[in-house]
Amino acid sequence: MAWGGAPRSGGALTGRGGVARGLDQPGGKLPLFDADGQAYAPALIRACIRKGWATPWFANPMKPDWLVCRLTEAGRAVARGGPEKGPAGR
Repeated sequence: MAWGGAPRSGGALTGRGGVARGLDQPGGKLPLFDADGQAYAPALIRACIRKGWATPWFANPMKPDWLVCRLTEAGRAVARGGPEKGPAGR
């Protein structure tokens, strides 16, 4: 895995705790690593995109395999404790 180390396979990012960390990131960036420095699996990042909680932000030329995303309004609402719904109330 190019992210350094084994990626997390658990769902911590897709819960409120992981998404909430994006509220403190510059620009509302979705965290790529957990509080212990372990990389989240790309599938978890994609799950946040599918749920409408995050949107791709920019490509990192130094790490092209990283999915750099930022929180959407729906993602911010989830992070603040709102309902876990994506766009169109899914």
